[in-house]
Amino acid sequence: MAPNKQREWHPAFEEYCEAIFELREDDVDVIQARIADRLSVSRPAVSEMIRRMDGEGLVEITGGVIRLLPDGLALAETVVRRHRLAERFLTDMLGLSWAEAHDEAGRWEHVISPTVELAMMRALGDPTTCPHGNPIPGTDYQPPSSITLDKLSVGQSFTVSRIPEELEFTPGLLEFLESSSLLPGHSGTVTALAPKGITVVEIDGQTVEIDQFATQRILVTAA
Repeated sequence: MAPNKQREWHPAFEEYCEAIFELREDDVDVIQARIADRLSVSRPAVSEMIRRMDGEGLVEITGGVIRLLPDGLALAETVVRRHRLAERFLTDMLGLSWAEAHDEAGRWEHVISPTVELAMMRALGDPTTCPHGNPIPGTDYQPPSSITLDKLSVGQSFTVSRIPEELEFTPGLLEFLESSSLLPGHSGTVTALAPKGITVVEIDGQTVEIDQFATQRILVTAA
C-alpha cells in the first residue's frame, strides 16, 4: 500500500479533517457543535476554522452539514491511516496500553513520513485495522456486518468487532474496555440486563457490567 503524496497542511487542518472523517465513519451528521465537542474547542473557533477550510477547498457546507471534498478526504485518510497505524505499532510492537497508544498516536500522526509509514506497514505485516477494529484507510478491509451490543438479549453470544472512535475520546473508557477484555475478536455472552441500561456480560472468564452509553456504541457480531 503506497501512501498518497499530497500537499503539506497545517496540523490544525489535519485535526479538523480527521474529526470530520471519524464522525462520518460513526454515521452521524457532521455539524459544528459535534466538531467542537470532539476537539474540545469553542464553537466560534470551529466556525472560523470551517470558514478557512471552505476557502481552501477542503470542505463544503450544505444546510449546516459539513462534508469533506476530495482534497479534504485525501488529507483525512492520510492522517487517520497514520494514527491507526501508529496505534497498532505502539500496542503490538512496544506494548503500550490502548489509552497510551491513542494519546501518542495523536502526536505521531502529524510527523510520520511516507517512508516511515511504509516501513511500519512492513514491520507489522500490513495490518488492516487499528487495535480497536477500525479500518486503516488505504487497505481493502471490509468490516463485518455488526450491531450495537445493546441490541442483544439475555443468553445471546457475541464477538466484539469494533470500538468506534467516539468511545476512544471518552475519559477512562479505553482503559475499562481493555481491562475487561472487550477487545475485537473476543467473544462473550449477555447474562443479564440490569437497571439504568446496564448490560452484564461474561467474557474471557470475567463478569463485566457495561453502561448504556458504551453498549449503544460497541459493535458486535451476534452468534
